[in-house]
Amino acid sequence: MRIVALIIMVIPGVLAGYGIKLMRDMLFGILQPPFPALWMQFIGGLLLFIGGLSFVAGFIFRRDSKRKKVQKRFQR
Repeated sequence: MRIVALIIMVIPGVLAGYGIKLMRDMLFGILQPPFPALWMQFIGGLLLFIGGLSFVAGFIFRRDSKRKKVQKRFQR
């Protein structure tokens, strides 16, 4: 069961890391193949980063709320 949880956490983490790479490449003026313009590359990287980060944060928050390790205002 822990392996499944690890895989669920790694995939969005890798996507978030790729999003950071796309944003960094835009700052240095390096255009990656699937994007026709630098600003589109930055927006794509930002969406990947925010999506991956929010998935990982939501996963951790849900796990902690099931174990009653969050503040009282976040408990159901």
